[in-house]
Amino acid sequence: MESENDNRRLVRQPGRLISFSDAVFAIAVTLLVLEIQPPQDFGHLLRGLGALWPSYVGYALSFLLVGQVWVNHHVMFDRVRHVDRQVLFLNTLLLMVIAFLPFSTSLLADAIRAELGLRTAVVVYGATLWTAAALFNVIWAHLRRAKLLDPDLGPFGIRAIGRRFALALVWIGSGILVGAFVPIAGVVIIAGFLPAYYLPIRGEYGEDDTTAARPT
Repeated sequence: MESENDNRRLVRQPGRLISFSDAVFAIAVTLLVLEIQPPQDFGHLLRGLGALWPSYVGYALSFLLVGQVWVNHHVMFDRVRHVDRQVLFLNTLLLMVIAFLPFSTSLLADAIRAELGLRTAVVVYGATLWTAAALFNVIWAHLRRAKLLDPDLGPFGIRAIGRRFALALVWIGSGILVGAFVPIAGVVIIAGFLPAYYLPIRGEYGEDDTTAARPT
């Protein structure tokens, strides 16, 4: 006779996934600063440091973007009860894209400095971010469909988080589209929406679901 434990479904806790993801995020932001190479002419060091401004801009923008992805990654996985193999695979793809961002950042900074190939560089940079945003949406949709989310997070919170993730596709997509014609404007669009994604998401803690459930 089979015991109850024999029939119990294997449950993978999200702790190891989150720890591994945090490590990849940390490595990615570290690599960003390594892309900034010091000037060779120390006889005109101040001028050389000033000429690196595209690298400083790319570093600051990408660091904040990776930070924003890290914040929202926690928003997502803090509400996950357990994960399955599909989530592990999709999260691996997301981390692969994040690890590619230092290259995209270096490409953008070099194109700005050279004043050549800037449209292509902006599109590549934006496409990297858009792919990460798309994977966020795919992971969230799977978590909802597979019922892997914390039951304390009600419909209002689930929809609110989903809207925040979906909006990123429009935001970054607009930057890519504009950047293909006016590169600097495309970068400004991508950077312009960044502060909003550090703001809390109304309902992410389930507070509105609790309020809605109270009797009047």
